[in-house]
Amino acid sequence: MEEDTTIQFVPTGAERDLVDRFFSLGCRHGLALIYLRKRLQLLVWDPVTGDQHHIAVPPGFDTETSPISGAVFRSAGDVQHFHLALVGSSERQITQAVARVYSSETGVWGNLITAPLQSEGAAHFRIAVSTIKPAVLVGGSLYWLLDGSSGGILEFDMDRQRLAVIPMPVNDLRFFQFSMIRADGGGFGLLVLSGSSAQFWKRRTNCDGVASWVLGRTIEIDKLLHCEPESNGSQLILGFAEDNNVVLFWTIDGPVMLQLESLQSEKVLGTKIMSHYHSFESVYTTGVWNYTLVADAEMDFFAVGSSILYAVLALALVISQLA
Repeated sequence: MEEDTTIQFVPTGAERDLVDRFFSLGCRHGLALIYLRKRLQLLVWDPVTGDQHHIAVPPGFDTETSPISGAVFRSAGDVQHFHLALVGSSERQITQAVARVYSSETGVWGNLITAPLQSEGAAHFRIAVSTIKPAVLVGGSLYWLLDGSSGGILEFDMDRQRLAVIPMPVNDLRFFQFSMIRADGGGFGLLVLSGSSAQFWKRRTNCDGVASWVLGRTIEIDKLLHCEPESNGSQLILGFAEDNNVVLFWTIDGPVMLQLESLQSEKVLGTKIMSHYHSFESVYTTGVWNYTLVADAEMDFFAVGSSILYAVLALALVISQLA
């Protein structure tokens, strides 16, 4: 008898050992990406049609002691096929980052891309790609947050087939205090909360080809989110919807969405769950483009080091449709 490989999402309150079985790596272009840890498989799932594609983790990745992450995306104008980028640590050398790209059209993984990565004050460091905050796609590059002692952001330039680490522009950022975003005018950026304000940082390359962070505008986030005076500075960032350029914040009144270009905010109805949310965008229903928030519904907090707050997300998923 063949094994039933269909994934069924369980309700809130499921046993916590589900964390060891599968977890969400994010959504993009109408597809969700899920890592099946015990099977060493990646599931690309279309929640609208129900189509599921199970793809084995390719050789070259350390799946025993280091986390792996990935991102799914489609080429412009192609609604039939998808690509899957996978990043992690080398199975041969833990101080080396590796990446490969899968094409559903050919059913084949591309060449293994490797890079010895360096940090300030140390010759090499162990790569630990975050599996909680999903990647952000900007142009031909994908960006992942790096966990633990490594810190920074992992950039995968798919056009140049190159991996690199970008340092943070601000030290000692907490997990829910910032979000990777698409910067004003294009390019990669960060939105960083600082008290009752939020700062826009952009990655910029000068005429000599040297990239650095540049501080852009600063906004009064408490006023834009219509927060009560007693809640100033208590906002948290829960997620980012890259296609619509929307950041989801947590306030004492519940989640609030902020569109970064218009700076228009809207309260999210139907949920008061404080968790990290994955945006599911590009669902076409009744002639209107909507987007859905997919949330990991149960979470515990624990401190890593002295300043960074991380969340362990149980894999009971809640799907809430935004009108």
